[in-house]
Amino acid sequence: MPIPVATFPTDSEGLLKLLRHKEGTWVQWGQACQMLQKMGENSLAIFENTGFEPVQQNQIVVASQVYASLKAGHAADIVIAHFEQKGSDILNELRVLNQSERVDMATFALEKNLDVLEAKDVVKAIKEASNVANLPEGFTRHPGDAVVLQVLKASQGKLDAQERTRLIARGLRFAHSDRARAAIERLLTDMSTPVKRKAPNLPNFRYDSEDNIPRILPVVGTLPMSVDTFITYPVVEELAPFGIVRASVESTWATLPGWFVVHEAKDGVVIFCNTNTLQAAIAQGEVLSSIRDRAEDILVLVDRSQREWNENSYFAIADVDGNIKFTWFDSQPEMELLGKITLTLRPKRFFDEAASQDRWQFEE
Repeated sequence: MPIPVATFPTDSEGLLKLLRHKEGTWVQWGQACQMLQKMGENSLAIFENTGFEPVQQNQIVVASQVYASLKAGHAADIVIAHFEQKGSDILNELRVLNQSERVDMATFALEKNLDVLEAKDVVKAIKEASNVANLPEGFTRHPGDAVVLQVLKASQGKLDAQERTRLIARGLRFAHSDRARAAIERLLTDMSTPVKRKAPNLPNFRYDSEDNIPRILPVVGTLPMSVDTFITYPVVEELAPFGIVRASVESTWATLPGWFVVHEAKDGVVIFCNTNTLQAAIAQGEVLSSIRDRAEDILVLVDRSQREWNENSYFAIADVDGNIKFTWFDSQPEMELLGKITLTLRPKRFFDEAASQDRWQFEE
């Protein structure tokens, strides 16, 4: 059994000699290493002169500081006496705890004869329990109850029978309060009864933004279209918060992406056309198809509520034959505006797999 040196040296040579001959206790070795470091000796020089590796120096320095906090925290004499002789590796694990937790944990480690790995697990449980503001009724801040909390949390996951048995045995070994022990005993009872399957959670989702909410709008017809058809189609009522639509007449519907410009239309209606019919209905501009040798389908979104002219938009108007036309005005027109084109939507592009078989066409 190591015996403390009666006269602890204060000079570097005496401290190095104490470490070199391993005189005194490990606590005094840690104090000696710390004093040498404060004198300017680096850990490598201490190693070369004493054989104490830098990692070992760090461990016993930290552990000796924890030991000092046990004495300052008035730990029991039996605890102080035990850790003065051995257990620096265990005390090193206690460095993350406060003083009162260190005293409780050191006492617990001695009572349960914990090795360093077991002590490390209990310290982790104590830290987790310290983050719990309101403990279950009847539980204490004792290390044993902290372990039970850890066991109860782990048992909520999917565990095989062997792992669950190991956890329960650990809880029964360490439980401190009666309530903590009763909680572990309930786990033991549950193992002997058939497990009742828990109903699954509902597949819950939530819209993250307005752009994710699509919009259903009526298709009022196909170009060419009469003004009466365009004007007389009733306003569609939308019900919050999901945009459920209610219409008083039978209709065809189109689902548009939840873009801002789509949601901005207060009285939006959709007109179906293609590049040829839209070209015939528009007074200016050129409407081109992106598909070779045939017209491309287009949906035109017109907001009938937007009738105030601006120079950057196309508007729906009535032509002399009573049909819908679209035109742009460079100045305020005298005729009535029936609505503004807010969007023209073309189909998603697709890759023609058959065409890709022809190497010349693919390379072109």
